[in-house]
Amino acid sequence: MTYHSPTFTAPPVAVDQDVREALAAGAPVAIGISGGKDSQAAVIATIGHLDLIRHTGPRVLVHADLGIVEWDASLTICQELARHFGVELITVRRKAGGLMERWEARWRSSVERYCNLLTVTLVPCWSTPAMRFCTSELKTHVITAELRRRFPGQLVVNATGVRREESARRARQPISDRKPGLINWRPVLDWTEDQVFAAIDASGMRPHPAYRCFVMSRVSCRFCIMSNGPDLAAAAAQPETHNLYRRMVRLEADSGFAFQGARWLGDVAPGLLGDGLTADLAAAKFRAERRKAIESRVPRELLYVKGWPVRVPYQAEAELLAEVRSQVAGLYGFDALYLSPGAVMARYEELMALKEVREARRSPKKAAGRLLDGRTWDEMPGVWA
Repeated sequence: MTYHSPTFTAPPVAVDQDVREALAAGAPVAIGISGGKDSQAAVIATIGHLDLIRHTGPRVLVHADLGIVEWDASLTICQELARHFGVELITVRRKAGGLMERWEARWRSSVERYCNLLTVTLVPCWSTPAMRFCTSELKTHVITAELRRRFPGQLVVNATGVRREESARRARQPISDRKPGLINWRPVLDWTEDQVFAAIDASGMRPHPAYRCFVMSRVSCRFCIMSNGPDLAAAAAQPETHNLYRRMVRLEADSGFAFQGARWLGDVAPGLLGDGLTADLAAAKFRAERRKAIESRVPRELLYVKGWPVRVPYQAEAELLAEVRSQVAGLYGFDALYLSPGAVMARYEELMALKEVREARRSPKKAAGRLLDGRTWDEMPGVWA
């Protein structure tokens, strides 16, 4: 690997025995890239190491396109990386749509499941730091599926730009870990942020404009669940984000769930909203506080565990659940079912029976029997979602 700066010395690349053996055997190497600085550094480090050890296997770059939430420059940066190193770029996408579509679909599903008492409380539509389906569903799953399709039956080394300096959780990450048919490799695990930018500059490439032009500390989605306040404000200041911003705030207003738990995205740049959306957001904040107060009355033991009830409520508990559901449904204008104590108890019994069938049979959708209202299990709306 040739750097443009003669004074730059590349930091060590993190390698362990599993990675060494796979690379020595000529395993295909896929480098995941988002357009952010760490994935750029991962490409620089990985390609340099592969050249150094004279790796003979295939090399590809893989970018997961998340749709409208992506910065305009992200794919361009990935394409520049591919051209610079003469490596094929594979771009994958979730067939059901991008991340914004996933958030919106999740809210529709939450409403349907609540109305059918498949969940006791309303489920937020947004991904969270503890539940990052934005990464698992839209990146990890689609990338690994493509790698298995591209390299069937082979052990693939999948390099990513994870660095220990980024967070306490990432600080505990190993150099590599194994999955079926896959080694996840973190070659820049011990690099610092200064070393990352130095490597990009020395390579002759440019970092994503969000860093030095928009003055953001991190780059992922235009508005990321992990972003701090200044980064959200910097993102909202860019004209390319304004349509997405309003669409995301619309989902906040419809759902009554703030984008980052207690932080409402609509408060970041209220001047972009217009009178109608501003009023809807204010109403959503009131609705959110009322919902929290109402749902706080539900005893923890009546909440579902892994999507299923653990017992049937007693009469007094069923009366409470019916009251809570009626109040939340009225607050949102939902056409919800199971709003009487008897209906609530019958629904819990119904779901408990279905749970037993699922646990008893390998193919639960073929389970015999009918529900209390005469439907078959397959006719239950939302059960299999």
